[in-house]
Amino acid sequence: MNRPLRHIAIFCGLLMLGLLLRANWLQQVDRVELSQHEKNHRVRFERFATPRGDIIVGGKAITGSKETESRDYTFRRTWKEGPMYAPVTGYASQAQGTSLLERTYDSVLSGQDDRFAFRHAKDVLTGQPRRGGSVITTIDPKAQKAGYKGLTDLGARGAVVALEPSTGKVLALVSTPSYDPGVFAGISFKESDRFKKLLDDKAKPLANRPLRETFPPGSTFKILTAAAALEHGVVSDVDAPTKAVSPYPLPLSRNKIGSEAGDGICNKASMKTAMQYSCNNVFLDAAAELGEDRMRETAEKFGFNEDVYADEFGDMLATKSLYPAELDKPGTALTGMGQGSLTSTPMQMAMVTAALANDGKLMQPYIVEELKGPDLSTLETNNPAEMSQAVSPETAKKVQEMMEHTAKEGSAQRALIDGVTVGGKTGTAQRGVNVRDEVPYGWFVSYGKADDGRSVAVAVFIDPTDMDISRSDISGGRLGAPIAKKVMEAVLGK
Repeated sequence: MNRPLRHIAIFCGLLMLGLLLRANWLQQVDRVELSQHEKNHRVRFERFATPRGDIIVGGKAITGSKETESRDYTFRRTWKEGPMYAPVTGYASQAQGTSLLERTYDSVLSGQDDRFAFRHAKDVLTGQPRRGGSVITTIDPKAQKAGYKGLTDLGARGAVVALEPSTGKVLALVSTPSYDPGVFAGISFKESDRFKKLLDDKAKPLANRPLRETFPPGSTFKILTAAAALEHGVVSDVDAPTKAVSPYPLPLSRNKIGSEAGDGICNKASMKTAMQYSCNNVFLDAAAELGEDRMRETAEKFGFNEDVYADEFGDMLATKSLYPAELDKPGTALTGMGQGSLTSTPMQMAMVTAALANDGKLMQPYIVEELKGPDLSTLETNNPAEMSQAVSPETAKKVQEMMEHTAKEGSAQRALIDGVTVGGKTGTAQRGVNVRDEVPYGWFVSYGKADDGRSVAVAVFIDPTDMDISRSDISGGRLGAPIAKKVMEAVLGK
């Protein structure tokens, strides 16, 4: 063989070797990833080849499957009260893929979970179609409905989160405006246009506000500032007058910050009075004295600067709530009243409230109670897990005392329920650089404790951008407290 032919033969041999190595790599190493890839059409065909299992709320299925005339997509997903439950279920679309619980537990719902292998083999022998498992949620349908109705009646963009403080169970997860996952569940061009219209909507109906969007928490953050001040000994007696003058001179600045309640009430007020009337000066001063390190340390014990899941796995991850690093003195002081560069999800503020109601113990939020197989056998059960002891029980009880006083005598009175111990805190959060040109956000956090030991913590967030309301009427107590009350009543049976 002459030299050129030998070189060509060697080169062709190397190409064949490379081809064989690549083919084996794809079959052995990348096999699982490729078989589950969203853009693999076979994955989509398999997902909708048989009826999906159901997502269960309050013992009833809120999802279903409907047979189609398509050769490739035999079944399409259906939902009951889709807009109300969309922030929980997400969507399962033949064209757009899956999200939230539909995505996180897709293998169970579609019947492709490895734990079903024996049943699949049995079904093949008996000629039975593949069946999906079920996802049992912790959602309380009455609480979910109360939160959704409250926000939609207002016509507000917003969110409601309700947690069981002792366990971390998510009892309500509401986002408005919402969407119906059923309108784009198929593969048609018409449904794709509907999805694009939702994507382009300025009101962001596809957004998951409880988990995926952060906002300045405003005065609701004062409950955490109070906890930090008590925990670190900056304040020991919540009834004793403070040295915080009103209006408060911001450190290293000529700016002075007043309070809606007026200087007569807030000047050198005790922390309990400051909580009752939401006096800014007391909490600005407390944060300034604590300093950024101790403020951040306490915030992080409540879950700030940490990944927080509304469930054990991927797609229910909440956006991080941030207590920023390297704050200067005025920036640190501003966080004391929930402003500055501080940001929080509604889920995070519900966690802060729940931890304080639970004597300082922060529980991991979870939204799935149990996974069941097609034969109703239990595959997996979620159990309560402690995230941290955010503050001592003694500190938590003092903050409870102040929040309950605020509900009885202060700005949270609209959340009071007969026969229930209620603690609450209002919040109005400024946004943007030109705060006079931007409508503020409304917040409200509360907890309710029944005599039989049951309890619930609620966070309500309201963005009044689309509301026909004057700036002076925007407050967490006016708008959010009645919604929180309805949610607490739904959970506690009042």
